Amino acid sequence: MTEHALHDAPGEEPHRALRAEQLEQERPRLVALASKMLGDPTEAQDIVQQAWFRLEGTDQEIENLPAWLTTVTTRLCLDRLRRRTPVPEAEVDVPETAPDPAEDVALADTVGVALRRVLDRLSPNERVAFVMHDSFGFEFSTIAAALDTTPQAARKLASRARAKVSQPRAEDALADWEVVDAFMTAAREGDFTRLVELLAPDAVVRADAQAIATGAPGAIDGREDVASFFNGAAHAALPVGIDGRAGSAWYDRGIARVLFDLTVVDGRVTRIDFRADPEVIARVVRRDGGVPRTAPRASTAP
Repeated sequence: MTEHALHDAPGEEPHRALRAEQLEQERPRLVALASKMLGDPTEAQDIVQQAWFRLEGTDQEIENLPAWLTTVTTRLCLDRLRRRTPVPEAEVDVPETAPDPAEDVALADTVGVALRRVLDRLSPNERVAFVMHDSFGFEFSTIAAALDTTPQAARKLASRARAKVSQPRAEDALADWEVVDAFMTAAREGDFTRLVELLAPDAVVRADAQAIATGAPGAIDGREDVASFFNGAAHAALPVGIDGRAGSAWYDRGIARVLFDLTVVDGRVTRIDFRADPEVIARVVRRDGGVPRTAPRASTAP
C-alpha cells in the first residue's frame, strides 16, 4: 500500500469539513426533533451522533443535506422506539380532515405536562408522524419518506395519533409530586421548554424574609420570567416533603436552608414560595421520590 493510499483522496478532507459544518448548523434542530420523539435529551444527542456516523460512512451524493439528516434521524428514532415495549398499531378509522392550526395550539396547551405520557401510548409510527407534523410542521411527503410509506398513510397516522392525544385518559395526568419533581429536573437540566410547559401562565414566585436574606428574590411574576430564573439552576436542591406535600429544598453541607414550596393546580405549577423560616425548615423531611410522608415535628427537648 502506498503512502498516498493511506490518506483521503484529494478534495475529500474539505468535503468532510463542509459536511461537519453543515451538521453543526443542523444539530439544534435535529436534537430538538429527536428529543420530542424519544422524550429524552440524552438519547437525542446519541441519535444525532449516530446520524453523523451514517453521514461520514456514505459515499452517495446528497442533494439536500437537511432533508437527508431529518430522514436518517427520524429512522434512528423509530428504530429506538420499536425496541421499547411494542405498542400495536390500532386500526382506528379517523376522519382525515386537515387540522386547524389554532386547534393544534389549543391541543398542545391542554395536554400540557401529560403529553409525554400520552405519547408513550402511541405506536412508533404514530408518534413520529404526530411529532413531525404537529410539533415541527413537516409536510406529509417528508414524513412519508422518513417512515417509508405514502403521504396518505402518514396523514392517517398523524390523525390517529391526534385523536388519541386529544382524549388523554385520567391515569395520564401527572400526580402533584410528579409535577414538582419534573419541574426541578427541568431546572437542573436547563430545559427551558419543559419549564414553561410545567408552569401556569400566571405563575409567581414569592419569598419570606428569611429566604430573601439568603439571596432569594422577593417576587417574580409570569411564566417566562419564572422559567428563566430556574433555567439551569437548583443544582443543590433535593426532593423533600413538607406537611405531606412534595417540595424541594436547597441544602448546604447536608442541612436544608431554603424550601422551594411548589403549589400545583391541574398539573401545573402556579406558585413557588421560597421559605426559610426556622419553624418551616424544621418540618422538612428528605424523600427519595413519590408521595411524601408528613414529617415528624422537630423535637424541642435538649
